[in-house]
Amino acid sequence: MKELVLISAGGAPISVKIFEPEKSHGKLLLINSATGVKQQLYFGFAKYLTENGFTVITYDYRGISESKPANIKNFEASMRIWGAQDFRTMTEYVAVHYKNHQKYLLGHSVGALILGMNPDATMFDKFVFVATQDAYFRNLNFRIAMLGLFGFGLLLPVLTAILGYFPAQWFGLGESLPKGVALDWRTLVIHRKSTGRLFAKSAGDYSDDLHQKTLVVYAEDDTWVTMKGMESLMNKGYPNLKKQYRKIRVSESPEKEIGHVNFFRSYNRDLWTIVLEAFS
Repeated sequence: MKELVLISAGGAPISVKIFEPEKSHGKLLLINSATGVKQQLYFGFAKYLTENGFTVITYDYRGISESKPANIKNFEASMRIWGAQDFRTMTEYVAVHYKNHQKYLLGHSVGALILGMNPDATMFDKFVFVATQDAYFRNLNFRIAMLGLFGFGLLLPVLTAILGYFPAQWFGLGESLPKGVALDWRTLVIHRKSTGRLFAKSAGDYSDDLHQKTLVVYAEDDTWVTMKGMESLMNKGYPNLKKQYRKIRVSESPEKEIGHVNFFRSYNRDLWTIVLEAFS
């Protein structure tokens, strides 16, 4: 594994890991992480793909894990900055250093939503989306919708105003998040246009330029993701992508557990052929 730090717009350091295969098949996969998820979650999955000839690149968005400053209070970051600047930094690196590779992208949760903020996303031959959707509360099941309205609608703005960041770990939602990231997450849940609203507020909206084949993977036991939410994203946010859905049933998991993030746990290694076959 190669480790490096790239400098994104505004001078933000971005921690990057590159996994190279012993024998390359000329294919590269860039992984866009979920919100508040450390890139380490994807290391086992990345090593699996290198065994199948892929080069795999993971990274932490600014404000997350190894790309986090010493003091996150009032640190400038947002999902829109992740897409327009940090993801753009990664695609620029890929374009220079892997010019002749076939290029693929896996977007996990928000990692799929930020594609439309970067004009370079057209460089990828195919996409796989995992556990992603328009998270507008009316797209969610009733219990999660009520939690979303209370947590994101009421509690989040109060806590971010007081603390200068959102303590997501208090609620089992990953790492603490920069204030701007948390407020963008609130927009996804509260605003009826959800991802479309973030596109409208970002530096540029390139979502209509994307026409790639896209496999949308979701788990039977992911309580956050619904077909209504996925269809909203794919029909409104990315209307030109050539979508195909793949539902993973709990019975397919050796531990009978997939949820929102556990597709990438080593005990679900048998499920990773889904992605490998999509990029074949």
